Amino acid sequence: MFDLAHEILQTMRHNKLRTGLTGLSVAWGIFMLITLVSVANGITSSFEEEMMGSKSQKMLLWSGVTTKPYHGYREGRRVNLKNDDIEIIKDEHRDVTDDVTSEIYGTQSRISTNTTYIDAGYAGVFPSTLQLNDLEIADGRFISQGDLDKQSKVMVLPDTYAEQLFPPAGEKAVGSRVNCAGVSFLIIGTYKADWNRTVYIPYTTARMLAEDKNNLGQMSILLKGVTTADEADEIEKKVRRTLAATHDFNPDDDSAIWIWNAVSQALTINGALGILSIGVWVLGLLTLLSGIIGISNIMFVSVKERTHEIGIRRAIGARPRMILTQILAESVVITTLFGYIGIVMGTALSELLSVAFGDMLDNVHVDLWLAAQVTVVLIIAGALAGLFPALKALKVKPVEALRDE
Repeated sequence: MFDLAHEILQTMRHNKLRTGLTGLSVAWGIFMLITLVSVANGITSSFEEEMMGSKSQKMLLWSGVTTKPYHGYREGRRVNLKNDDIEIIKDEHRDVTDDVTSEIYGTQSRISTNTTYIDAGYAGVFPSTLQLNDLEIADGRFISQGDLDKQSKVMVLPDTYAEQLFPPAGEKAVGSRVNCAGVSFLIIGTYKADWNRTVYIPYTTARMLAEDKNNLGQMSILLKGVTTADEADEIEKKVRRTLAATHDFNPDDDSAIWIWNAVSQALTINGALGILSIGVWVLGLLTLLSGIIGISNIMFVSVKERTHEIGIRRAIGARPRMILTQILAESVVITTLFGYIGIVMGTALSELLSVAFGDMLDNVHVDLWLAAQVTVVLIIAGALAGLFPALKALKVKPVEALRDE
């Protein structure tokens, strides 16, 4: 083993420039492979975090207008979602629905204390809004089911509004009262607002304050246990049929009720991202192929230059397996050595991308699994690069190799 390592080292020293240039192509191929795969993983992870979690397990419904005549009704009839539809969907589809909610948006109102005020609209929501909107409570709590049952006049503010109404830091906001739309509200919580500026009150309270107390602008259905796009599409059809029976419109009329199926869309995009990952690997391996070809060429040249040496070794009893092992080992060592240089470069760039684009790309890192995959690719690539030159070396006849050229 020591002699083999010494021979490989001597060969690399004897051909420094040729070995370095050839190895550079391998390092570049691995560098591109690592970078592309890590960025693809970052895109996929960001998508899964945003779309494939609880937020994707939902459908959004809006009122629409019929485009087909049905049961004596002409097309063009307005179909309004009703408050009762929430309970109907819950009862008929409780096996696949986790929650059915809606939101009511109030007009721009003045929210004031005894000393200051802000102008903002409010949204009447259910407790599940906390999870669906990824709200992070800074102080106090969010709206509860008890608040809905009692039609409590409570409010949750973004921390920026809390600071404006209760300067300097909004620390006294929770437990204080504000006036909104002529009603006194108790502030029960504040949340950290990066971009969201919505003021939340209980849905039932907002319904009580609304002029139209029955029509819904939007309905949200939180699903459970949906794993395929076909399942999501089937649930969408069942929900549409339920509403069609309730509001007397054609179940095949998609315009009567508009439905955005987030589950089906997310699963479809996730499948496309899987194809993207495969494409990235193919592109990276094709880039690496140029380096493999370079390694193979240098090994062919090495075999040609060492024909006399191989003939002597064969003449004094070296077995074909020993010649094969030496050629393959040289190829694997060169490929692996420069390949790991590419891994280090790719890892460094991935870390820089993670710092620079951390808000858009999640998990842009080279994990152990990716490193193991690339290591396997390196070993296989090195073996393939040296295989044909090694087979050529085995075909060298000792008598012909010993002739003076």
